[in-house]
Amino acid sequence: MMDTARTEHAITLHMAEYDRLKAEQVSRIGFRDNLLYAQLTSVAAIAAVAASAGRLYLLLVIPITGVVLGWTHLCADHMVTMIGRYIREDLTARLTAAADLDGTDDSAVFGWEHDHHRDVRRRSRKWFQLTVNLFAFCLPSLTGLTLVWIAGRPSPLVIAVSLVELLIVVVLAVQMGLYAELPRRGKGGACA
Repeated sequence: MMDTARTEHAITLHMAEYDRLKAEQVSRIGFRDNLLYAQLTSVAAIAAVAASAGRLYLLLVIPITGVVLGWTHLCADHMVTMIGRYIREDLTARLTAAADLDGTDDSAVFGWEHDHHRDVRRRSRKWFQLTVNLFAFCLPSLTGLTLVWIAGRPSPLVIAVSLVELLIVVVLAVQMGLYAELPRRGKGGACA
């Protein structure tokens, strides 16, 4: 009787943890996705102000917003990924043990957490998402910098600032590539 109560208590605690993690994950997904819209809106607003004011150097604000919003997007996406990994690799094993399901395939517990991670189209989705992120957060910055360099008559200060911004945008692009955790091809073309 005592063991049954302990088992039920452990299962209840693990399920409560799962519910909280999923709620946090959903919240972070919404926040992350809204950052993309914020980036697109800020690029359009900055470009409109620069064009209407006839001040090309205002485009130097685009890399700042791109890096701030892009890094925040990257951190939120990383936490979404880490929550999923924690559920698959840690919480699943603890719940399986608490429920005395030894010998049961881990993917039988929280099946969706395991199933969507093994999807055969995951690799192409990850590549496409990386491309979208680079286009949304880095390309407008590079375009703004290029326009300032080519179409404007940048002063030495503007050139110095823009080169620092270029470096920061490149760092963001590299970090996006590293954090993308692009799956490698495994046996039979499946993703590992």
